[in-house]
Amino acid sequence: MSQRPRNGLYAQSGGMTAVINASAAGVIETARSFAKAGKGGRPAIGKIFAGRNGILGVLTEDLIDTSRESASAISALKHTPGGAFGSCRYKLKGFDENRVQFERLIEVFRAHDIGYFFYNGGNDSADTCYKVSKISARLGYPVSCIHVPKTVDNDLALTDNSPGFGSVAKYVATSMREAAFDIASMAKTSTKIFVMEVMGRHAGWITAAVGLAADKGHDIPLLLLFPEVIFDEKRFLARVAALVRSHGYCCIGVSEGLRAPDGTFFSEVGIKDAFGHAQLGGAGELVAKLVRQKLGYKYHWALADYLQRSARHLASKTDLEQSYAVGRAAVEYALRGLNAVMPALRRTSQAPYRWTLTPAPLARIANREKKLPASFIGAGGFGITGKAREYLVPLVQGESPPPYRNGLPDYPVLKNVPVPKRLGVFTV
Repeated sequence: MSQRPRNGLYAQSGGMTAVINASAAGVIETARSFAKAGKGGRPAIGKIFAGRNGILGVLTEDLIDTSRESASAISALKHTPGGAFGSCRYKLKGFDENRVQFERLIEVFRAHDIGYFFYNGGNDSADTCYKVSKISARLGYPVSCIHVPKTVDNDLALTDNSPGFGSVAKYVATSMREAAFDIASMAKTSTKIFVMEVMGRHAGWITAAVGLAADKGHDIPLLLLFPEVIFDEKRFLARVAALVRSHGYCCIGVSEGLRAPDGTFFSEVGIKDAFGHAQLGGAGELVAKLVRQKLGYKYHWALADYLQRSARHLASKTDLEQSYAVGRAAVEYALRGLNAVMPALRRTSQAPYRWTLTPAPLARIANREKKLPASFIGAGGFGITGKAREYLVPLVQGESPPPYRNGLPDYPVLKNVPVPKRLGVFTV
């Protein structure tokens, strides 16, 4: 094995967040600082390569040389949405099911002297990172595998919150509050119902965040439909009618993972993604049409979809800082010799809000989901409690707008210069 400092490999996986690129910047900038200031004058780490389109880029040896990017370009990632190096939804099977893929990964690592693997994603990405950590030792090529947390769903285990969630929470709460002002203006003679569908397959964290739209200063008639609460049509319609009578209108936040009484998804369309998850979408429209059919109220509905996770212009400053910090910590953990861990956020103080990072074992994170606690759901299953609000409010604090040019956000694009290939073609 080479005596030179070993290189690192970073990749992004799964759905994007408004601040995932801040984690990329945290990894790359921290690695560069260690490359310049290694012990005894010897760099601690070599180059950072990136897998184009996540683990697929690693398997196909489609790597990007981030050293070809300027310091200013890497710094600009902190205010750029999307995934700078491309992402994927691709699940690695078990070693015995597809040994060839794992042997290929190690072959790529060996060819490019990769000693550190940083995989930035959610639950399934944690699983991939954990599998690679176990197989690398089994195949005789040690690699330090660090999972960099990211998910708008906020459902990663062992962490107070997931980087990416604070920004989507800020976006959906803001959107609902602004829409409520609009609906209130029109309710007398026109629209009385506004429905907004948000992400969250099994966990209602984003739905709960919509609840921040209403507070003591904003008396918004708001109902929330969580995936953790089985939909009760009769109770729901009664609450809608009561709020329209008292306020003249009603706003409704709906999780894409809303479940019918038989336990099935309210809006499952019968399509599966690469991880075997049902493709969802349309729960909001179904709820809106139900209100129209049963109560006769005119409605409008919106599907936040990609808008909620790409809205960098409205990102939470707290979220941005945490997203960068987990990228930085990932490199620090790797250089300390840690393996199969994830930088987990710990809330050390509520008022004032303070947090720190600690390594958490991937064995207790991979393929686990953190659901919204029952203690966060109140108002008969249609709202959030004070405990939920106390948890959520710090995560949406602060603004960090991107630079603007000609009235629009100025989002740069990296050059993404490819690393010369050293191996033969591999078909995924």
